[in-house]
Amino acid sequence: MDAPVPDVGVTDIEAWRARAHAYAEEFVRPAAEAIDRDDALPDSIVHGLRGPGFFGLGVPASWGGSGGDTRTVAAVLEELSAASAAVGVLLSVHLSVCTHPILLHGTDAQRERLVRPLASGRALGAFALTEPGVGSDAAHISTRYSRTPSGFLLNGSKMFITNGARADVVLAFATRDAAAGAHGVSAFVVEKGTRGVGTAQKLEKLGLRGSETNELVFQDALVPEENLLGPEGEGLKLALSALTAGRVGIAACALGVARSAFDALQAAAVAEPTDGRRSAVAGAFTTLSAARALVEKAAAEKDAGRPYVEAASVAKLFASRAAVEIASTAVDVAGPAGVRRGAAPERLLRDARVFPIVEGTTEIQQLILGRTLVGR
Repeated sequence: MDAPVPDVGVTDIEAWRARAHAYAEEFVRPAAEAIDRDDALPDSIVHGLRGPGFFGLGVPASWGGSGGDTRTVAAVLEELSAASAAVGVLLSVHLSVCTHPILLHGTDAQRERLVRPLASGRALGAFALTEPGVGSDAAHISTRYSRTPSGFLLNGSKMFITNGARADVVLAFATRDAAAGAHGVSAFVVEKGTRGVGTAQKLEKLGLRGSETNELVFQDALVPEENLLGPEGEGLKLALSALTAGRVGIAACALGVARSAFDALQAAAVAEPTDGRRSAVAGAFTTLSAARALVEKAAAEKDAGRPYVEAASVAKLFASRAAVEIASTAVDVAGPAGVRRGAAPERLLRDARVFPIVEGTTEIQQLILGRTLVGR
């Protein structure tokens, strides 16, 4: 594959899509069944994302990135996820909720030290907010931090952390005082090899197998002062901003799964056409087209610098539902062959079913939209 490229504009989005499609078809799709079966993503595929410049998408060339905007990122994530959702989600998390927040909120010294290796793919990123007892109510996390002469000590655990064991850089959140609520949370960059940081368990999942998900534990983990990201007490704002951007990325991943499910559905209908199957394909195509329009709108709103919280929630909500609906229809139309373990419709349905939960559940998206449309 080609080396990383300089900043790209809107006219280059389809070139990036073509690049991602070529990589996905040559390297990812042939391995998709094994990735799901073994619940493992080969290092060769992860490392292979470096050459085309995917790890640096959305990062300016001045900081070692490949350039491109949110629409570019969404196009690449869709193509990779259409071949294997595990690969798309790995990259989405790396970009949307680790690399980009450090780029946006970090100092020049932090960008130089952290963003450059992340953008080149020499380092992989993760995001650690969710805890065993705390999901959507992020203001009440229990992981604590305290100041010491040498920096900050973190104690607690984080659950359902994508890329957790692989990650070289983890954007982690802790509170200095649980009673302080949202104002007590700060953001820290925790680097691989930090004393007191460990992986408690790898979590087995229904879908997105191969996208490694872990519990991370912090036991007197010493984080240097220079790894505080943004001002103390502003961590929750940073986290919520990152999650909003992450929803656009996850929506694009769900769109990729929905597209592959549609392809499987269409192929089954073409092989044995009936009026019922024609109707199913028409309905699925309409749903897929609507999902695509919503993902593209959310990405365009973000790129234009306009408020996009609602657009991101709508895209994530609808694309997740679309993936589940179309994959379920693909299983129905495929019949017994579709429910066999390892069959594409069966795998796609399991992958699709995870998307309504990750990066903010369906209920959270409905709450965000309801408060906007009706009032608190």
